[in-house]
Amino acid sequence: MKTVRARTRSLWTVAVILGIAVLWGSAARAEPLLVKMATLAPEGSAWHLILKEMGEKWKAASGGRVTLRLYPGGVAGDDDDVVRKIRLGTLNGASLGSSGLADIDRSVLALQVAMMYQSFPEFDYVLEQMSPRIEKAFLAKGYVLLHWADAGWVHFFTKTPVRTPDDLRPLKLFVWSGTDETAEIWKASGFNPVPLPSTEISTALQTGLVGALPTTPQAAVLLQWYTYAKNMTDVRWGVLLGGTVISKATWDRIPADVRPALLEAAREAGRKIRQEIRASIPRDVEAMRKRGLNVVHVDAAAEVLWVKAAEAAYPLVRGSYAPADAFDEALRLRNDYRKRQAAAGQR
Repeated sequence: MKTVRARTRSLWTVAVILGIAVLWGSAARAEPLLVKMATLAPEGSAWHLILKEMGEKWKAASGGRVTLRLYPGGVAGDDDDVVRKIRLGTLNGASLGSSGLADIDRSVLALQVAMMYQSFPEFDYVLEQMSPRIEKAFLAKGYVLLHWADAGWVHFFTKTPVRTPDDLRPLKLFVWSGTDETAEIWKASGFNPVPLPSTEISTALQTGLVGALPTTPQAAVLLQWYTYAKNMTDVRWGVLLGGTVISKATWDRIPADVRPALLEAAREAGRKIRQEIRASIPRDVEAMRKRGLNVVHVDAAAEVLWVKAAEAAYPLVRGSYAPADAFDEALRLRNDYRKRQAAAGQR
């Protein structure tokens, strides 16, 4: 009888232990995941607000199991600092510019080649065609690319008016620090690059350390850079590409049943960022013009000079800046788009 009672107690003990283990496991699974994400986008900017909205949708779609904490305005450091922190695990993701994305995989730089694209539709076509390849490369390196976005066209904001490449050559030109190849290409093309972190741009403009800054109208107006560089060259140097990534290790911790909804919310955020920022370009330029910005218009003859200056550097860009195969693919797709447009115009 004692043996039966002992066995019964043992069975109850095992059952209790198993029950506690199940409850413990359920509690662990139910614990919300906090995703820490950084961005250079200033607090209150369209980019930042749309990312906040994405975070709210993540929380709702996951039933509170996934929450997003944003660190805007560069408080977590420049893009290269942020990518390093993701690798170390102190951050889980980031909304990055092309420099930060290139720290993960350089094929993205094929979309940042100067004067390669004449319009947003042309650029969008090449990006859409190359996206699967680039996203696969990111995944292989431990990152899920949640969405693409961009900050619009890059223009030169300068202390003295710049109409042609020769006007720009004597000026000290900001380039992102950590991109040695970029600085060398500028030097080889006869320009005067000064590598700096983006967090030091304002000080560099105020002190005269740099006298020319390639950036977008929205960045110039939000960060007040145009108050130190009061001339904007009206040439479309390139589209400033961006994107939001999350480490694959973090993504894999998100319950599988909610990942599709979170990914769709992220893609929607990317579309909204592009639409909002592109629509704001003329408004931003007009706002700066009313406050003293001088828009330096570039005629057809001067634009040819900019195209020639950029294309003269393509042999240096191909391989050392953008991987040769990615550069070739982007150029082929760009030419394919132009042929299609020309054929459609003839019909």
